[in-house]
Amino acid sequence: MTIVVGLGNPDAKYEKTYHNVGFCVVDIVAEKLGIKINKAKFKALVGEGVKDGEKVLLVKPQTYMNLSGESVVLLKEKYKDARILVVVDDIDLPKGDVRYRQHGSAGTHNGLRSIVSYIGQDFERIKVGIGRDISMDLADYVLSKFDEKEFLPILEKAADEVTKRI
Repeated sequence: MTIVVGLGNPDAKYEKTYHNVGFCVVDIVAEKLGIKINKAKFKALVGEGVKDGEKVLLVKPQTYMNLSGESVVLLKEKYKDARILVVVDDIDLPKGDVRYRQHGSAGTHNGLRSIVSYIGQDFERIKVGIGRDISMDLADYVLSKFDEKEFLPILEKAADEVTKRI
């Protein structure tokens, strides 16, 4: 079983912001696999499906970004042997880069820090480069809306990377 966790913030005001890239990618993966993300459990919205005979759980924590570990630890406790793949925005990668990491530190990302604090570093990641606008405060930048036309191909590229890995 593979659990794909997209990081983001649950309120509508955060939709289509750089910090919600994880949610956006998981939504695209759900569409590609025909999975409905419509159950509330594990402090998250969850959708269950199958890809190539293997169970897949798509997850969008509803705890807000900085508390994502609260949701992921509940998943880890329930599905002890499952692979966990987290999809996250990354300001340290150039906008448009998509990078896979088998494990590692949280770096500067508070959502990853939260997960690491609960379950350690042993989970996979897909990092989606959002770059950084140095003329803006970091928090203002990650919570700013992206240009959907410009960013949709990047989200699709990340979703393809996720589906390739599950």
